[in-house]
Amino acid sequence: MSAETNPPSQITESFAIAKASKAPADPDIRTFKKSGIVVKPAQPLSVSARALELQRVLDAIEATSAAGARRDPEESIHEMLADLKALRSRGSRLYLVGNGGSASVASHAVTDFLNVASLRAATLHEPSLLTCMSNDYGYEAAFARIIATLASPGDMMVAISSSGQSLNIRNAASEMRKLGGRVVTLSGFKADNPLRSLGDLNFWLQSTDYGMVEIGHQFLLHNLADRLRLGF
Repeated sequence: MSAETNPPSQITESFAIAKASKAPADPDIRTFKKSGIVVKPAQPLSVSARALELQRVLDAIEATSAAGARRDPEESIHEMLADLKALRSRGSRLYLVGNGGSASVASHAVTDFLNVASLRAATLHEPSLLTCMSNDYGYEAAFARIIATLASPGDMMVAISSSGQSLNIRNAASEMRKLGGRVVTLSGFKADNPLRSLGDLNFWLQSTDYGMVEIGHQFLLHNLADRLRLGF
């Protein structure tokens, strides 16, 4: 799961709490014996129910341009494929950035892009480098400082944030565009999240569930790698 913390309002909305003595028999209810309460997810957690929810999230994916104009999602994926092929042909680099669970999504995608698509892909969260930059310049500026040194015009960034609010990811995206690179953003939660306005191409998932958004982002990146692998 992501390192981003749910606000109290989301926690309240996500769980229904009742006294254990009054709780109905339900396999999805978890009982905390010491506190005497049960916590039940507001949405069913069976595999089939979650699979249906993921299908809904993927079916509702939205793509927008830098100006915020709605784009056809499949056409936007083809545009990104063309960008990645051009990137590979000229030997430019692909950087993927994220925090917490989104950093894991980025690492997985880099493995796929490098291994099966022959892209010069990399993440930016190597521990000693990231902690150095965070210590010297602040966490909000860490990725942007790294990009300012590593990236060149014609490079590309995939900026990942489930909420679209992470300032360090937004700063990195802004720095990449300032350098003349291309930016694709992956976000979720609020439709007007600030990251969604920073990419040349922006994919947004209509969900406030971290698991659904993270899996959806991973699915999208894996799908791109598969298409590159198969020559589409």
